[in-house]
Amino acid sequence: MTTNTTWNRVWPLLAVLGSVTALGVGTSLAKQLFPVLGAQGTSALRVGFAALILVAIWRPWRWTLARPQAWALLRFGVALGAMNLLFYMALRTIPFGLAVAIEFSGPLAVAIYHSRRPVDFVWLALAVAGLALILPIGGAGAGGLVLEPVGIACAVGAAICWALYILLGQRLGSIPSGQAVSLGLVFAAMVVVPFGVAEAGAKLLQPSILAFGLVVAAISSALPYTLEMMALRRLPPATFGIALATEPAIAALMGMLLLHEHLVGTQWLAIACIMGAAMGSAITRPAAAAKAPAEVTPAG
Repeated sequence: MTTNTTWNRVWPLLAVLGSVTALGVGTSLAKQLFPVLGAQGTSALRVGFAALILVAIWRPWRWTLARPQAWALLRFGVALGAMNLLFYMALRTIPFGLAVAIEFSGPLAVAIYHSRRPVDFVWLALAVAGLALILPIGGAGAGGLVLEPVGIACAVGAAICWALYILLGQRLGSIPSGQAVSLGLVFAAMVVVPFGVAEAGAKLLQPSILAFGLVVAAISSALPYTLEMMALRRLPPATFGIALATEPAIAALMGMLLLHEHLVGTQWLAIACIMGAAMGSAITRPAAAAKAPAEVTPAG
């Protein structure tokens, strides 16, 4: 009995960590397509296949939508599509772990804004310190490395879109989660695919590229969404937020192992600061906010 109880407490945490790891592996694999398809083409392949996979799983046509719900889903999907596109464009010139750390400032800002308690200024200061170590303030970023301004702008744009994704997602409460995720990705694909076609053209239709893209979409979208939705039903939002806050570190590890992106000590410190801010915000989340469901928001 005790073993079963312990397992029931542990496996949702493992599901979140598995989701974050799958996202890191999938994104690292996707980046290997950049020389062939470019960032836009790769993003289109990933989001397009992810939409097809989740539509096949959830069959969203089983539920009817009122016009206000359809408009809400459209806005949600546009934010999701822009987030994916900008994040992949940031990866062209910024290491994976640093791009995720910058992008994480979006949901963190939303959490702190909605709380605005004195302790949240501690987490805000920690996040700002982390970003200051990454961003090229005074001409160079962490470790004296100069990060390309367009890549930084894309990562910041992805952070803003992630924040919008959360805010718009909170307005979908009356829509079944499976329908919201699958149709949201359909609308996201409508945003991203035209950019991908313009960038990569007929290369997107090569059988080997399509097969690789299907694998990437399954690992980086379908699997993380499924694992997180399973965990959300069994974890308090604060616990879920703490587990999800490991994403920048795992992304940095995946970048090091799969993409040979080696970070200096100051860059790891920056990631630790942003993770600490995210975990602290989750731990000290007000009781009233803790009753609300957490957001399924895999980056990229």
